[in-house]
Amino acid sequence: MRHSTVLSSVIPQNEIKLFREFVHDLSTLDTKHLLRNDIVLRFDVFMKEKSENNHLENDKSFLQEFFSRTQEMLIEEKDSIFMYRSRAAKYNFYRINDSADFLEHLTTDEFLDLREAIAGIPFVPSEKKLIIDFQPFYSTGPVIRDHRKIGSGQRFLNSFMAGKLQNETVKWHTQLCEFLKIHSVGDEQILVDGNLIKDYNHLFEAVQAAIEHLEKQPEGASFDTVQLYLRGLGFREGFGNTVGRALSTLQLLSNVLEEPSPDYLEQFISAIPMISRVAIISPHGWFGQENVLGRPDTGGQIVYILDQVKALDKYLRTALKNSGLSVKPKIIVLTRLIPEHDGTTSNQRLEKIHGTQNVWILRVPFRNKNNGVIPHWISRFHIWPYLEQFALESKNELQAEFGGKPDLIIGNYSDGNIVASLLSSWLNVIQCNIAHALEKTKYLFSDLYWEDMEEDYNFSLQFTADLIAMNKADIIISSTVQEIAGTEETLGQYESYCMFSMPRLFKVVNGINISHPKFNVVAPGVDQSIYFPYSQTSKRLKNHTKELTERLFKKNAEGIHGHLENPDKVPIFTMARLDKIKNLTGLVESFGLNLGLQAKANLIVVAGSIREEQVDDEEELNELKKMYRLINKYELHGKIRWIENASRVDGAEMYRIIADRKGIFVQPALFEAFGLTVLEAMASGLPIFATQFGGPLEIIADGKSGYLINPSQPHLISPLLLNFINRCEADPRHWQTISSGGIARVKEAYSWKLYSEKLLKFAKLYGFWNYSAFGDEKREVDQYCNLLFHLVFKKRAEELGRTENG
Repeated sequence: MRHSTVLSSVIPQNEIKLFREFVHDLSTLDTKHLLRNDIVLRFDVFMKEKSENNHLENDKSFLQEFFSRTQEMLIEEKDSIFMYRSRAAKYNFYRINDSADFLEHLTTDEFLDLREAIAGIPFVPSEKKLIIDFQPFYSTGPVIRDHRKIGSGQRFLNSFMAGKLQNETVKWHTQLCEFLKIHSVGDEQILVDGNLIKDYNHLFEAVQAAIEHLEKQPEGASFDTVQLYLRGLGFREGFGNTVGRALSTLQLLSNVLEEPSPDYLEQFISAIPMISRVAIISPHGWFGQENVLGRPDTGGQIVYILDQVKALDKYLRTALKNSGLSVKPKIIVLTRLIPEHDGTTSNQRLEKIHGTQNVWILRVPFRNKNNGVIPHWISRFHIWPYLEQFALESKNELQAEFGGKPDLIIGNYSDGNIVASLLSSWLNVIQCNIAHALEKTKYLFSDLYWEDMEEDYNFSLQFTADLIAMNKADIIISSTVQEIAGTEETLGQYESYCMFSMPRLFKVVNGINISHPKFNVVAPGVDQSIYFPYSQTSKRLKNHTKELTERLFKKNAEGIHGHLENPDKVPIFTMARLDKIKNLTGLVESFGLNLGLQAKANLIVVAGSIREEQVDDEEELNELKKMYRLINKYELHGKIRWIENASRVDGAEMYRIIADRKGIFVQPALFEAFGLTVLEAMASGLPIFATQFGGPLEIIADGKSGYLINPSQPHLISPLLLNFINRCEADPRHWQTISSGGIARVKEAYSWKLYSEKLLKFAKLYGFWNYSAFGDEKREVDQYCNLLFHLVFKKRAEELGRTENG
């Protein structure tokens, strides 16, 4: 029997009439499927009109909250269906009739079916659909119950495992002892000699004897002075390079064995060397160190990885040295080899990364069905047919370069994560995933209307790859909590995979468990040698500054469109790839709509190419044409400069030059997973206006270290910019306040050193967890994912390959 309740149990009695009026207004719209942002904006307009007509003031309090939590709304002839989000990954589905005093509670299945019906898709019973449900595989493992702690998986897991050590002493102490025996570097055993330390009791006695001996030795003495004695007890290298470090590590082990606590366990696992070889997977785009940024599919992810590996290299070298091992760490960035390299280094098989000791780019080609090398660049949306063979070839190439297996595999973006999943399964190595961006949340209704978008985007493959990689991963790193679980009112990127349907392909009722401790927030940093405050004039090169100032404001040269009639106006600056989601054209239109802003400011855009013949990517070409149309439509000649992409070093100095002139930086993306340009500009001392949809929501303290904007409609952007400029005119100190707040925020929370420490700590901890307790659950999840890979992903990838290769 269908469950129903009285309408007033959800909507207060005194607001039901207002509720019905608003819902009736929505029913007159042409669209019958609304998303949260449109619902909220329309409700604000509705209430404004009601207030003007009836002098209402407070009647909207509950309804405003209700509609702000309504993620989707379906409008039928006489019924309205609501997807109401009570908290992260928890939903109520209501069907409310225009005239009835009751509402029906719907199941997830029913809501997804109604969603398809609104889209005009014929009904198919669930019995005839492929239903994907991962929930049974997560029913026995640890789950974070408090939704406010989602994203703190490592901290939760520490507490969970410390409890196990306390309450299931024999079992877990035995597991810890065995775990310490399995580690080696090359053929050399480290940490514990299993021939001498047979079990937990032997381990405990040996630890106490070692501590007693070390306490009598000079703390600063080399480990070599006690090595022979410790070897006799069963301890090998890896506890420290000095007596003091070895003593500290063994005392931590003693604490874990005697009185386990989350802190002791974390400190001990962090102190022991388990990782010296790391593989970073990033197949798409033009991965290189020069002459690549701004090309299609080549932007923030490249910057992220290059900064990441430099920090990891430095951190690993120090950590391994301090542990007493002479081994040199090695990091390999695995990407695609592109013979038609277009002036980049993408045709080089092996390339050392500048500023590192042992970090390399390894390039492996894509191959067609006849094993021939694909010579040209391919969009990230069309590379799926080549990834399995790429992974197979890369498996051998990586092992040859490392001289064995990597200790950790890190995937990047959807394609890198599915390759990382395959490699992790084949090599039995810890896998970490980093999404950077999940396309599902960037393109409206991309699941429901996937068939209409398939020719351009192949979302059936991408979303299936995401599901597989998310569930197979040991660790998922996100830059912000909202990336996982959203805000109080909005869905997170990962959360959007909890339930959705792709008509005629599959229905997902439980796609990912965002309460699993595999999810962890680790924010990236900025390269402080490149991005530093504009006020640090001694670090800036005068000739470089002068040259770029001319390019930004005055110079007429190739790669520049437009001139500035009055270069001394406040500069509004933006820099990004020229694609739809970055919404640079939305900023240009917003500027064009606001004559008051034009009177006080110039707009400077650094993005893509300014010439159609240089653009191969269709989406970028469309945005390029749109940019020219908007400049002409709003007669912005003399008020805008459009400059082709800059290098990282040039881009960093551009931020500072804009700051010299008391300008502002705008990041108007419709959605931004994190926002590296936001960090870069803030670190340079430039006041920020950035999208409220995505990572900037956590980076920026609104009104203190920058400002959040709603860029979903052009007219919403420019008033905030004009208000800031007017306020700074009235009080010049305000610009400096926001500038200083941004610099302080970056220093406080965004460090690559901290990033490296956390990431490697997680990899070690999850390695222990998988070895000790997670094996059965992980094997079952892997088997389910393998079925999805072969039954859905591989089949569709082969079909795409046949289509694109004739």
